[in-house]
Amino acid sequence: MNPSAESSQALLHFSQYPASEHVLEEESLAGSIFISILSLSRLKSQMLIWQLSASKAGTDTFTEEKLGQAEKTELDAHFENLLARADSTKNWTEKILRQTEVLLQPNPSARVEEFLYEKLDRKVPSRVTNGELLAQYMTEAANDFGPGTPYGKTLIKVGETQRRLGAAERDFIHSASINFLTPLRNFLEGDWRTISKERRILQNRRLDLDACKARLKKAKAAEAKAAAVPDFQETRPRNYVLSASASALWSDEVEKAEHELRLTQTEFDRQAEVTRLLLEGISSTHVNHLRCLHEFVESQTNYYAQCYQYMLDLQKQLGRFSGTFVGNAESTSPPAAATSPPAVAAATLPAVPTIPVVPTIVGVPNTVAESVLNPNEVKPPASGTRKARVLYDYEAADSTELALLADEMITVYSLPGMDPDWLIGERGNQKGKVPVTYLELLS
Repeated sequence: MNPSAESSQALLHFSQYPASEHVLEEESLAGSIFISILSLSRLKSQMLIWQLSASKAGTDTFTEEKLGQAEKTELDAHFENLLARADSTKNWTEKILRQTEVLLQPNPSARVEEFLYEKLDRKVPSRVTNGELLAQYMTEAANDFGPGTPYGKTLIKVGETQRRLGAAERDFIHSASINFLTPLRNFLEGDWRTISKERRILQNRRLDLDACKARLKKAKAAEAKAAAVPDFQETRPRNYVLSASASALWSDEVEKAEHELRLTQTEFDRQAEVTRLLLEGISSTHVNHLRCLHEFVESQTNYYAQCYQYMLDLQKQLGRFSGTFVGNAESTSPPAAATSPPAVAAATLPAVPTIPVVPTIVGVPNTVAESVLNPNEVKPPASGTRKARVLYDYEAADSTELALLADEMITVYSLPGMDPDWLIGERGNQKGKVPVTYLELLS
């Protein structure tokens, strides 16, 4: 029933009073109707203001929820777990990415430069590694000191190894950037941005839904208040007309609020499903990052294996020429007889326990002793032998050396005139020179 019909019935009801009483209140009734019209206009104005305030209720709802003054639509526990897992994935991915960049490029200025080149979509210029730069300096120094001198030859050998180490480092950085850093960046700049965008839309949908719920709740409360039956003994007829009209207006407002709530609930459910599918895709992200992590470890393993092999080769080369270097050094230094081998060994390897040796024959140059030394023909001293544990595998370069296997136990001792970096090792009937750096001397 519309408000005009209700007003007509109310006027008909009051027209049934006695004639004398009706005549006495005729002017009062006309004034009451006029006041009622003004009151209805004021009511419509108030409802318009209420509707405008409801249209911007999303922002107010968020503030009221933070203050605990409004009801908040809660997500299910599984959805909340997906949100927490996604946030954790994003935070740890950022930390791992940043620290890996520091590992591959410790120079912060170089990292900033590379970042700018990537943002400008330009190719990062090739950069000389520290190993390659050190190799360049060593080669130039060898040419300055003389490539034929012992020091010059060693600088050339070490410089070449440093160049190979620098090239291996360059390959490792390139491989790690493509196989590990790029997928992490793609997740943060691609998938995560999409997830964040849909989450913001879901948040707005939830605020709209909460605002519609609050609007419907207020409209129902106002409808119930306007629908209360007035007391005709104490309430004037104009108040009844006003109450009937207000009740009809609030009924229409309740219907509108319910319709908007249904639409808003549908939009919220649809957006929640879209966001849920994206969050469940984090599991696929973990699988992809796991594969990239395996590739990073493989690249790092190959890099360190190359470095280890390069240093082993360098150590063998320096060990073979150690006698020549010592002999050349003697021509420009005091006689070797003035310094005993134990003292040289202590000065060269302070962290390695010293080995008792047979007294050196005074006046016999070390180079002569090296040239006449054949490990297969010498006999161990009566005292001064020690046990040693092999730290790494070692491949004998010639028949004078003893091949070693990691973790095996051998007997070692020193002989007069031997280079301090080498010892005589025995394993059963086998005997030969072994490098000190491959051994752990036991007491």
